[in-house]
Amino acid sequence: METRFVRLAYSREQGPFSFANMHSVTHSVLLIILIFRGTNGDSVNQTEGPVTVLEGALMSLNCTYQTADFTPYLFWYVQHLNKAPQLLLRGLTADKKVEHEGFQATLVKKDSSFHLQKQAVQASDSAVYYCALSDTVMEGCRGS
Repeated sequence: METRFVRLAYSREQGPFSFANMHSVTHSVLLIILIFRGTNGDSVNQTEGPVTVLEGALMSLNCTYQTADFTPYLFWYVQHLNKAPQLLLRGLTADKKVEHEGFQATLVKKDSSFHLQKQAVQASDSAVYYCALSDTVMEGCRGS
C-alpha cells in the first residue's frame, strides 16, 4: 500500500496570488475590492506556509477575521497551479454551514472564524487557498 501526501499552500493576499491569470472581469473587480478595502481596520488571519496532509485524511485550514461590520462576508478561494483563483465557498449567514465539492466552512460570528475543512483530501486538492473578508457583495460578483 502506497502512502501519498497532499501539499496545500496556504496563504494571504501577499502570497503567490496572481491577477495576471485572472480571466473574468467580474472576479477581478471582486478581488480588487477585497484587497483595497483593508484601510478601515478589517483584517483576515490565517496560518501561512505549506500544509502537508495524508491523502484521505481530514484537512482543516483556519481563518479568523476582525471587522467592525455587523454583517461580514467571508470567502475561500482556491488557486491551482498555473490557474486563476476560483471562488470555493462564501459565508454570508452566521452559523450556517456552506459546502461545495466536499469542502465545508461555517461562518461563526462569536469566534470571528470561517475555517475550511474537507473530510477526505485528495491529490487533486493540492493548491493555494485564500481566505478573504468583505463587508459588501455586489450582485454581479456573487461567484461561480
